Amino acid sequence: MPIELPPGTASYRNDRNPEPKKRQILLVVGLIIAVVFFAFWLFGALVNGLVWLIPPSVERQLGTFTVPVFEQMAEPSAAQDSLNQLLDRLEVNLPPEQQQQHDYQVLYIPDATVNAIAIPGDRVIIYKGLLTQTESENELMMVLGHELGHFANRDHLRRLSRGLLLQLMIAVFFGDTGGLQDVAISGVTSLSNAQFSQGQELQADEFGLNLLQQTYGHVA
Repeated sequence: MPIELPPGTASYRNDRNPEPKKRQILLVVGLIIAVVFFAFWLFGALVNGLVWLIPPSVERQLGTFTVPVFEQMAEPSAAQDSLNQLLDRLEVNLPPEQQQQHDYQVLYIPDATVNAIAIPGDRVIIYKGLLTQTESENELMMVLGHELGHFANRDHLRRLSRGLLLQLMIAVFFGDTGGLQDVAISGVTSLSNAQFSQGQELQADEFGLNLLQQTYGHVA
């Protein structure tokens, strides 16, 4: 015998299983966004940690592709010679391991750009625009010491985009020289235009000040 349901039963069951509300949808969307941001953060943290595993020999290989690009813009001159002499004075106060594994040199580029860059291949790029604005030897030595700090903290590798860093790590793992060349070519623009974080800049400043103190006995 069929059972007749009382009026309103169907609607009652629908009320027990209502359609998702806007708040629930927003919650799901928010969770998805949070997961995506966490994944990007985790990837960035992983890449930043991996830069310490890149050996100096790989840096030099990378430099064989990046340095010539800047050498074409550089100008052998008395200014470049003087800058390298100042850099040599700072280098003797670097940690022994950093001295043994690296041979830092300055490339002077006669361009109005106000900037200095540390690039793979142990090169410090100094632009004429920055040089003309420095008012003392101490100030110039601080600039050089600051860039040496970026080298010590491996910021010059972090300056590459995360995608390029991942590509670099893959090339290192598989010994792919062609991959290193691709990273170098793609990274020239990143090296020229990217900016360091405030924390990285403060650490480089601290490193530079310590070098100045060891070189001159004061930082003023």
